[in-house]
Formats: sequence, structure tokens, C-alpha cells
Amino acid sequence: MDFKDHFRIGTVSKTKGLKGELQLYIDFDGAENINIKSLFLDIAGKLVPFFVESIKYGPKNVAYLYLEDIDTIEKAANLTKKDIYLSNKQKPKKKKDEFTLKDLKGFLVVDENEGELGIIEAIHEYPQQMIAAVTYQGAEVLFPLNEETIKGIDVVKETLLVDLPDGLLDIYLD
Repeated sequence: MDFKDHFRIGTVSKTKGLKGELQLYIDFDGAENINIKSLFLDIAGKLVPFFVESIKYGPKNVAYLYLEDIDTIEKAANLTKKDIYLSNKQKPKKKKDEFTLKDLKGFLVVDENEGELGIIEAIHEYPQQMIAAVTYQGAEVLFPLNEETIKGIDVVKETLLVDLPDGLLDIYLD
């Protein structure tokens, strides 16, 4: 299982009761619209699959979960504070008006002059602007996400067309 093929939905916050029920914190709204039959937990840096017996959604991004074969508080306690992932195939599609710059993570960056630069690995949010991080020719390259650099976004092909300032790549490659 590879992390790039999955997306994080939340964290196991704590156990509830004595029969292995887990309380989850879900990172986003609308998780109840995803049919979750299985999920993955990040255990020691590896994605470990679990089958969902039942899941109930509560208020304020909280959910209560029973997993198959997790039927005691002791077994459930071993899963607390673990991040929860689902397959990218289950990722809900956003409407155009819900799309934000943070959603560019995972997009392929294409510069008008240099061609393909790589996949956006992270989006850093600063008070002044958003910064994208891409590994290009073995070096991490950071560039601003603003009206001057962004020339186009293809949500279907997950591609970001940019025109980076002259000399920006040279700073990182020297």
C-alpha cells in the first residue's frame, strides 16, 4: 500500500466503551456520503487495512466506528492516535466552486518555459500567500501560488500550468 494512492480522512481519537468501539475525528465535512467498507490505518509508517463493521456519524466531525476483529478495549486502544486513510478512488469530487489552492496537492506542474516540473508534494500556507513544493531534478523547489504564476488549472487532468519567474529554478538547482 502506497500513501500516494490514498488520502487522509482523519484520526482515531480514543476508544469508547469496552467492546472495541473507536471514536474518530474526521478532517472534512461530507464523510458520511462516502460508503466506507474498509479503511487503512497508518501503523508504524505502513498502511494496514481494516474492514468496517459499522460506522455512525456524530456532530462536529466525530464518528464512532467498529472494525472487524477489534472487539475489546485492549485491541482498540492499540489503534488510538493513528491516522485514517481511504483509497483515492473513494475521494469525493469537489464542485468547481469548492475548489481551493490547497486542492492542488498531487497535481502535475507544467511550466510554460521548462515543461513538466513534477507533482506538487505540499502546499504551505503563509499569511501573505500559498507556496507549492515540487521536487525537480532532485531538488525541492518552492514557488508562489498567485495570479502572476498560475496560468491555468485543469482539474480533470490534475495539471497546473505556471509561468515561474525567470531565474527561480536556477536558485534551487545551483
